[in-house]
Amino acid sequence: MTGFDKGRGRRPNGGGNGGSARLILLMAALSACVSAPERPYARPPQAPQPTTATFPIKPVANPPKPYQALAVDQRETPPPALVSVVRNLGQSFHGKVGIAVRRVGSDWTVAWNGNSLFPQQSVSKLWVSMTFLDAVDRGKIRLSDSTTITKKDLTLFHQPSAAMVGSSGWTTTYSDLMRRAMTQSDNTANDTLLRAVGGPDAVRGYLARRHIRDIRFGPGERLLQSTTAGLEWRQDYSIGRNFYAARAKLPLSVREKALDNYLASPPDGAAPSSIVEALAKLKQNDMLSPASSQLLMSIMGEAKTGPQRIKGGVPAGWHYLHKTGTGQELGARSTGFNDIGIMTAPDGTSYAVAVMIGSTTEPIPVRWQLMQAVAKAVAANHEAR
Repeated sequence: MTGFDKGRGRRPNGGGNGGSARLILLMAALSACVSAPERPYARPPQAPQPTTATFPIKPVANPPKPYQALAVDQRETPPPALVSVVRNLGQSFHGKVGIAVRRVGSDWTVAWNGNSLFPQQSVSKLWVSMTFLDAVDRGKIRLSDSTTITKKDLTLFHQPSAAMVGSSGWTTTYSDLMRRAMTQSDNTANDTLLRAVGGPDAVRGYLARRHIRDIRFGPGERLLQSTTAGLEWRQDYSIGRNFYAARAKLPLSVREKALDNYLASPPDGAAPSSIVEALAKLKQNDMLSPASSQLLMSIMGEAKTGPQRIKGGVPAGWHYLHKTGTGQELGARSTGFNDIGIMTAPDGTSYAVAVMIGSTTEPIPVRWQLMQAVAKAVAANHEAR
């Protein structure tokens, strides 16, 4: 692995127009570089409702290791202009940001803060789907198997499937749930898949078997989000806006401390460079069987979330498949604003890309500009080869 990966020289997290102006100028320059044309399986029993007492957030089994440069074939080097653009984008953004780009089939990764841990939020749904499809590949479960979701299974935040759950529950297939989790980022659909494969430890074990390090997997949506907010999970928080109301009653100091603790060592933290490595391996059928790889990537290509993130900067003629993630906000501070995916050029060359904003006070349009600038830089430097 070669490339650029520095974390020094960034300005403190905060507002201001200087960084935004430089980012806009940099995007204008990039625009000039990009052409205008644009066996049968018994459903597992329902697990008891978790609490932080019975299901504490434990240290992950694969904690991050110090980065070490690897010997590489010097014929495989990243484009110097791409290295420069990624560095400048990282330096000019007000907030903690991680960027990584890896050309699929090559040995190089260009990164800014590429080996730091960033909160994944819903990006972690990708690992749940991979773990589930790995179980399918091994004959442990089938996508056509069905399961019943009841009100005891509901989570919080974005869960469109909750509308399907009546007094007697809602029965559907795992295939349907995976599609909902990956294209709509449905939290209840995702947590149902997670329970079916054996919970968080199963996901961690899968990543370890695939030799993917520096990707943590949290305790599931309910515990992750309630702990981040400073609350102890209660199942009634899954109904309506109960969670929001309980969170709003907390003293600001409690919420700030909980959010700071989460960001300092996110239980769902991941390194951008590790994410693009896993995406490249997915593209090369090294994470799953060819059939499962193609299925998952096809579903990712149907994602409806984040159209103005990286996807907004992907030029016409290119294809982009992805998964987004968005964390909680507190005052002006936004956390876990992410997009990760695979960009494929018209000639078939693919690039794994990850942009992860750990914490920032910049408005959403500025975050979009950053992500789109990365996509435009990838395309521009591909055309310049």
